[in-house]
Amino acid sequence: MNKKEIFLIYARAANGAIGNEGRLPWHLPADLKRFKALTLGKPMIMGRKTFESLPGLLPGRRHIVLTRREHWDSTGAEVVRTAAEALSKAAEGNETGEIAVVGGAAIYDVFRPMADRIEVTEIHEDYPGDTFMKPLGDEWRETSREDHPATDGRPAYSFVTYARHVEDDAGEAA
Repeated sequence: MNKKEIFLIYARAANGAIGNEGRLPWHLPADLKRFKALTLGKPMIMGRKTFESLPGLLPGRRHIVLTRREHWDSTGAEVVRTAAEALSKAAEGNETGEIAVVGGAAIYDVFRPMADRIEVTEIHEDYPGDTFMKPLGDEWRETSREDHPATDGRPAYSFVTYARHVEDDAGEAA
C-alpha cells in the first residue's frame, strides 16, 4: 500500500465542544462548505455514531465506519472493526492520496497519532456540548489560518491547518 496522507477534520468551540446530543452545537454554513471541499472524492473514516448523525450519505465520498457493533443498518457504509482495517479499506482505489478522519472524539483519538495534518474550524465562542476535543499538543504546528469575523448572528471563526512537527535526530525542526 502506498503511503496515504491521513488528516483529521473537525470544528471545535473555544471551550473544546465538538458535539452536543449527536449534533453540531452551531450552524455555520461556511464550515459545512469547507468540510465538503476538503472531503469530496476522498474516503472518510468515522465512528458509528458519527455516521448515524449524518443527514444521509454524503455524495461523492466513501463512508468507512469503524464499529464494534455486529448488527445495525449500515446501508451505504463500508464496515470495519479495526483502525488498520479502516486504513486498508480507505487505500483501496484511493487516487487522491488522502484519507479524511471525520469523527467522533474516540475515532480522532485513535487516528491522531497517525495523522499528517489536522483541519480545524476554530469557533471563537463557547458552546454547550457533551463531546469535547482537547487542544492540540506541541507536536502540531499551525501552517495556515484564515480568520472570519462574527456576522449575521454567527460567531467569529478561523479555518486553521496544522501539520505534524517532526524533529530530526539532533532535535532540530525538520
